[in-house]
Amino acid sequence: MPASPASASSQDSPTGRIAVPWARLGWRTLWRDLRAGELRLLMVAVTLAVAALTSVGFFADRLQGGLARDALQLLGGDAVVASDNPTPVAFVEQARALGLTGVTTLSFPTMGRAPDLQGGASRLVALKSVEPGYPLRGRLQVADAPQRPGIPTQSIPAQGEVWVDAPLLESLALQLGDFLLLGDTQLRITRIITLEPDRGAGFMNFAPRVMLNAMDLPATGLVQPASRITYRFAVAGTPDAVKRFTAWASAAAAEPGMRGVRVESLDSGRPEMRQTLDRAQKFLNLVALLAALLSAVAVALAARGFANEHLDAAALLRVLGQSQRTIAGAYVMEFALVGLFASALGVLLGFAVHHVFVLLLAGLVESALPAASLWPVAFGVGVGLTLMCAFGLPPVLQLAQVPPLRVIRRDLGNVRPTSLAVLGLGVAGFAALLLVVSPDWKLGAIAVGGFAAAALLFAALAWAAVGLLRKSVRETTAPRWLVLATRQIAARPAYAVVQVSSLAVGLLALVLLVLLRTDLIASWQRATPATAPNRFVINILPDQAEAFRQMLQRAGVAQYDWYPMFRGRLVAINDRPVSMDDYEDDRAKRLVDREFNLSNAHDAPEHNPIVGGRWTPDEHGAVSVEEGIAKTLGLKLGDRLRFDIAGVQSEARITSLRQVDWSSMRANFFVMYPVAQMPDVPYTYLAAYRAPQQPGFDNALVHAFPNITNVDMSATLAQVQGVLAQVIRAVEFLFAFTLAAGLVVLFAAVTATREERAREFAIMRAVGARASLLRQVQRAELAGVGLLAGFLASCVAVAVGWALARYVFDFSWTAQFWVPIAGALAGALLALAAGWWGLREVLRRPVVQTLRSAAQE
Repeated sequence: MPASPASASSQDSPTGRIAVPWARLGWRTLWRDLRAGELRLLMVAVTLAVAALTSVGFFADRLQGGLARDALQLLGGDAVVASDNPTPVAFVEQARALGLTGVTTLSFPTMGRAPDLQGGASRLVALKSVEPGYPLRGRLQVADAPQRPGIPTQSIPAQGEVWVDAPLLESLALQLGDFLLLGDTQLRITRIITLEPDRGAGFMNFAPRVMLNAMDLPATGLVQPASRITYRFAVAGTPDAVKRFTAWASAAAAEPGMRGVRVESLDSGRPEMRQTLDRAQKFLNLVALLAALLSAVAVALAARGFANEHLDAAALLRVLGQSQRTIAGAYVMEFALVGLFASALGVLLGFAVHHVFVLLLAGLVESALPAASLWPVAFGVGVGLTLMCAFGLPPVLQLAQVPPLRVIRRDLGNVRPTSLAVLGLGVAGFAALLLVVSPDWKLGAIAVGGFAAAALLFAALAWAAVGLLRKSVRETTAPRWLVLATRQIAARPAYAVVQVSSLAVGLLALVLLVLLRTDLIASWQRATPATAPNRFVINILPDQAEAFRQMLQRAGVAQYDWYPMFRGRLVAINDRPVSMDDYEDDRAKRLVDREFNLSNAHDAPEHNPIVGGRWTPDEHGAVSVEEGIAKTLGLKLGDRLRFDIAGVQSEARITSLRQVDWSSMRANFFVMYPVAQMPDVPYTYLAAYRAPQQPGFDNALVHAFPNITNVDMSATLAQVQGVLAQVIRAVEFLFAFTLAAGLVVLFAAVTATREERAREFAIMRAVGARASLLRQVQRAELAGVGLLAGFLASCVAVAVGWALARYVFDFSWTAQFWVPIAGALAGALLALAAGWWGLREVLRRPVVQTLRSAAQE
């Protein structure tokens, strides 16, 4: 027979006590707990936590790599050197030295004409000359007939040929095979461009595109000393070589005397795609934050259950002479090994689950996503250990403080649910975890601050609610089931507070997920909606305004942006002349070296919220400035700006700052005057609208107003919408997975006190309580706890959602009034459902079995 603890102790030590090293004790307790299944729930919680985060991590890592790769199509390369003159030779030589492939394109506005025999119509076009190898990133798509879908191609127009946008054929009454006159030459139209990946967002880039071979450009005679040409030298290669080239080119472009040269990359290039990717990254980070929250709750609940199950074993170890340090070291070792194993298992599960996301997204991604990096693996293991240390160890380490007297007095040494040390360590660990998950400090601060404040608020209000419930229920008149439910809650207020707080925190994440999935994503879509304007018409003369608007009305265009537009150069700030030498930033230099598109309106544009100062209608001598350009140029409220508008000096004071979303595809201006009329400046009108489905409308518009420029934005709008739809679909899948993790947490929170409930119900059944009465008591307790937790969680979720929308995602968002009511009802239903599933066997368990088990513990 194996030696008893008493005999073993007398053999190992003359004092009758066992002296076991903490490592050996930890190894023994680990194997014992594994065989007994006591670590099962904790391992499941950690595995689920790591699987949730690493599945998000693997997928987000690959998705961001794919999005970054696909977004490079808008640049036409990994990096681009843009300039107003031919690309300096030094840049070309540096790219060649680094082993990069380079392609040069030239773009500028010019007039395209139909032959005289075919009407001789003319149209402003955006001419672009390309070289073999264009584009370095993305695929050009062309069609061989109007209304046919585009086919990807790796070629460029042959010499003597041009490829054009379909609207140009319509406006010039030409067909494929006809000639297009450009300058001194004529070229045959052979293809229709359906997608040009690097088209960009400038006005001239949205004019009908005409693409020709670079070898044909000299024959046109269009390149003259005064021509406004944009040279773009795109490069592609290995990430390291591109990074080195970008750093070198940025430094070279900043040198004195290097005027008009700028370097564009994914981080500094196209603003419309950069904003979309930034928002995508923030959404994915937010999902990871919510998954981290749910994981922390699950581990904390599982660890608390583990600690409650080991109180007697810890007391016996103290009786046998083990020191608090040895017991604490043993549990630290046990939890560290469990954390490593569960984290590794979670990483493997997360890697498998993320492939489901990839398969579901396959129809939205043109090509395979790149392989994931090792970062999610390291991150998953780190998260598992952090969760174990921050939320698993604090309640378990209290086992080292269990007094030996507990072996005869079971009321001593219980786990303290309101320990300040536990709370402090948990909050610090969670804050560190969120800091790792979220690189966006605003997102992390709102999440950490919001959830930390919510946890304290939930605990305080739950404590107050328990006290109010105890006073408000009269035992002499209230139903018996309500009296018993109230006694159940009031007898252990600390446990009730823990349960309500856990449920509320879990429900907070779930409600926030629902709000983000619906309202915030809808706001994101509204920022660049599928119904956004896809036509910009400029150069509408004042005497054409009424006829133009009537034509839009007859075509069914009821909503459109309509603003006067005039150009002006900023010449002085606070009576000080403006010079490019005043600024170090390259963008600031370009802004002060060009003319601004200015406008005026009686009321502030509805899509430009005022973020500083006040817009006062018909306030003369005032201007409203876009906040981005104000930061770039160092402008502030009260500064006086002087513009040169067609030789006329106009001075005004900055009275308001506007927030402009440049990805909204709406009519936006850097500077606006808050007046209805400006009769002293030469102006034309600008219109932005969604083109009607009426065939030939663009052509009819150009024929009726031959001087206008009709800018077709459909191609780039389709690109932005495509990436947006791709990201939203991915976020939806991540939300669904995190939502499932949240439901598991709610189940764990409701069933955390199952054994305590079983003992209490067994005693009540032993003294004569019917099962139907106990069932009513259980339902009332669960419904009350869920109702309170759901209401509190919904109120806080509305506040956190508003803060995220306002300060992180730059949305205008207002929650519906019924959200707290719906949240309370949902909390009650979820608590009842989880209780029915997890506690249904409590009332079925024989009373004798429950009481015998309690007596043996």
